[in-house]
Amino acid sequence: MIKDYIKQAWELMKQNPLFSSLYIIGTAMAICFTTVMAVAYYVKLAPLYPEYNRSRTFYSDNVRVQTPDNINTVNSGFSYNSLRDWLYPLKNVEAVSGVIQEPDEHWVHPSVGNDFTASAIYTDPGFFKIYEFEFIEGTPFSQADFDSGVRTVVISDRLAQQAFRQTTGVVGKMLNYDMNDYRVCGVVKAGSKLGSMSYRDVYLPYKTYPGYQNTFYYDVVGSFEARFLAKDAAQAKALQEELDAVIANENQQHKGERTVTMRPLRNHTSMVFDDVYYGNQYKVTFWLLLKKFLPIILVLLLIPAFNLSGMISSRMEDRLAEMGVRKSFGASKSVLLSQVMWENLILTLAGGLVGLIVAWSMLFLGRSWVFTLFEDYPDTLYDNSVTVTGEMLFSPTVFISALLVCVIINLLSALIPAWNSLRKPIVSSLNEKK
Repeated sequence: MIKDYIKQAWELMKQNPLFSSLYIIGTAMAICFTTVMAVAYYVKLAPLYPEYNRSRTFYSDNVRVQTPDNINTVNSGFSYNSLRDWLYPLKNVEAVSGVIQEPDEHWVHPSVGNDFTASAIYTDPGFFKIYEFEFIEGTPFSQADFDSGVRTVVISDRLAQQAFRQTTGVVGKMLNYDMNDYRVCGVVKAGSKLGSMSYRDVYLPYKTYPGYQNTFYYDVVGSFEARFLAKDAAQAKALQEELDAVIANENQQHKGERTVTMRPLRNHTSMVFDDVYYGNQYKVTFWLLLKKFLPIILVLLLIPAFNLSGMISSRMEDRLAEMGVRKSFGASKSVLLSQVMWENLILTLAGGLVGLIVAWSMLFLGRSWVFTLFEDYPDTLYDNSVTVTGEMLFSPTVFISALLVCVIINLLSALIPAWNSLRKPIVSSLNEKK
């Protein structure tokens, strides 16, 4: 039976190429733009290299110090002292890392070839516990080298190729970055710029950063962001409670002198959806996300569905005579309705395939701007060197979910006009003009 429906659908597609083409194109556009939006956020949220622990990674980048008279108030990151005294001793955590992000790229001076710029992040050994980098050779800088301030560096294979013309055999060689020589201790597989929390070409010990011990106010605030890796949600809750206790103890020791507050821990999802916060609410909820994305979903899926419903209704009017003849020979409404639904399902699947191909093309060829469409600051463009991997482009869950929603909406848009048309009496159907 299904084979017959497929044959009938194919014949009808050939008989009505304009309708079939418009149906497929409409479905393809809905699938395409829905998939592009879904993948854009999938890349930001899903566990992708090297940020496999996104669901267990937490961030804190704001410390506030205020005097009792409210005259002096400072908001900034952690100082080295607060990082060392408050955060490193924490118990309810698997790893803690202090990070200084360089806003600008600096020059690499290779022994062979032209100088070029590269991005760097200054951090500690805990960084490589939070982010699971694949080491092509070597290891992260050791705790002993870090504590002693030895100039060692972990570099990406992309930078190794550019600086040394090879990606292996470079451990132990010297790299001149920002007019300082560093010994290469490890080479990692390069990540993508889309993994903004971990992406860099150069990873340096922050104790080699000039002025890392500088403080802005009361030895509490400075240049560091703090990142934490928790085992699970229970440990994350215990970690927040432990941090609250640390801050409370700090304020008790300096009562009457100053008050310190720290922004609640933010998970990876909260970092991505920063623009859905309200006041001091840093927890992203389903309803906040629904409020943000429901209008977009309605535009992408329902408007094409309404257009297709109108087209199907018009087409069913043209096929009333055909349906009348078939009913007169004993075809039931359920059989005729099944045929119509199968025809639309086949067209929807064809549109889904076309939409997926177009979406992949847009995501790959337009990667320098597509992934900025939903950014808070859309003027920040990537360049064409941004890496887009297979695990980013194709997530079965993302595509199947988008296709399933589109199939349901399309079939409903076909069901209503088809049902209304098939309810007409046989005589009325037979008298319709072809």
